[in-house]
Amino acid sequence: MLEVHQLDVNYRGVNAVENVSFCLEPGQLVGVIGPNGAGKSTMVKAILGLIPSSNGVVRFHSRSLKHQLANVAYVPQRSQIDWDYPVTVATVVMMARTRHNGLFRLSNRRSKIVVRTALQRVGMWELRHRQIGELSGGQQQRVFLARSLAQEAELFFFDEPFVGVDKKTEAIIFEVFAELKAAGKTLLVISHDLGATSHAYDRFLLLNKHLVAEGSRDEVITAANLKEAYGESVILLQRNPE
Repeated sequence: MLEVHQLDVNYRGVNAVENVSFCLEPGQLVGVIGPNGAGKSTMVKAILGLIPSSNGVVRFHSRSLKHQLANVAYVPQRSQIDWDYPVTVATVVMMARTRHNGLFRLSNRRSKIVVRTALQRVGMWELRHRQIGELSGGQQQRVFLARSLAQEAELFFFDEPFVGVDKKTEAIIFEVFAELKAAGKTLLVISHDLGATSHAYDRFLLLNKHLVAEGSRDEVITAANLKEAYGESVILLQRNPE
C-alpha cells in the first residue's frame, strides 16, 4: 500500500499542494484529475522526492518511500523530455536497467531479455535502433512505457501519458495498464480525460491544491465536485451509453 499523509508543497509562500492524504492499494489504476495549475504534477513530484515538500509523510509498505525508489517507475510529461538528445530507442529502455546492471557495467543477459520483451510488448522492437527524436509522439510515449516496464517496479506514476498520442498508442497503454493491475502493481495516472476512457480507472483523486474528492468514478465525477474543482464554467461529461 502507498500511503500519503498531509502532504504540503509551498513555493515562495504560495501553497501549491495543501494537506493531501490518500492511500493506494495494489492492483489499482487511479486517475488524478483537476484543472490546470491544480498541483497534480507537483503532488507526484513531491511524493517521489523530486521537489521538496513542506510537510507530509509518504510510505510504501509502511516504510518511507524515499528509501524504496528502486520500486518506482515514473514517466513525466513529454514536454519535460529532451527529444533532441542523441540516443536510440533501445538505449532509452536499457537505461531503466541501471540498478540491475550497475552504473558502469555492460547490460547483462537478463536485462537484454527484459528490454526486448518490453519493446515488443508496446510494438517498438523493430524501431529499436531509431533515434528517439525521429519518432512520432505516440511512438515516443510507447518507448517510455517500455522503459517503465523494464524497471520491473511495484509503483507506476504517469504524468499525462495520453497527450498527443494516437488511438493505437492509447489502446496499447490501457492494455499494459490492465496487465500491470492484474500483476498487483499500483498505478497513479495524471489525466485530463473525463470522457469515454474514465471507466477504465478504479478510483479517482480530484485535486485543486487540496483533495476535493476521492473514490469511484460515480462518487468523484459529480456536478458538485467538478464545480468546486473547476469553477462555474465546468461542463459535466455524461457517461457513454453501455
